[in-house]
Amino acid sequence: MSTYRTIIAVVATVTLLLIFMIDYESEIERLEYELKYNINANDSLDCIIDSLQHEIDTLEWNKGIWDFNIKFSSTHLLSAIMGVESSYNDSAYNASEDAVGCLQIRQTMVDDVNRILKRQGKIKRFYYEDRWDRNKSIQMFDIFCNHYNLNSAEEIARCWNGGPRGINNPATVSYWSKVEKIIKENS
Repeated sequence: MSTYRTIIAVVATVTLLLIFMIDYESEIERLEYELKYNINANDSLDCIIDSLQHEIDTLEWNKGIWDFNIKFSSTHLLSAIMGVESSYNDSAYNASEDAVGCLQIRQTMVDDVNRILKRQGKIKRFYYEDRWDRNKSIQMFDIFCNHYNLNSAEEIARCWNGGPRGINNPATVSYWSKVEKIIKENS
């Protein structure tokens, strides 16, 4: 009889251990899933935080450079240039000139901006694909205008259209007229 009790006790103990192990393995799986979920949630939150920080940086940057503080009533010069160049379309593309984006930037402009950055000892460089990105296009615009010390609205617009000496090019007068017209319409 004691042998049966011993066997029953052993079987009961083994059964309880198996139940405990199964429950323990389930708990481990649940915790692993929870950990994985929390890691994914943290990664998502990190992405959201990074995205928000990028937006804040962009807004701060735009606030600092927007139209070089040249305002005509409520309309900004840069906005008017975008209107003339692309009707504010970030996806605008002129195949005959390979002009891209809201500011219709050509590859030669990207090359010039990168040359300017290199001369300034900066690490940052732009790629041709960056012309599709409004913020990067505005950054290139800013670098160009600051480097060539463009000050007046007319000078900025005409040089953007005709290069660093565009203010001296009679062909850029009509471009300035278009920009100025948008400025006046929105005043």
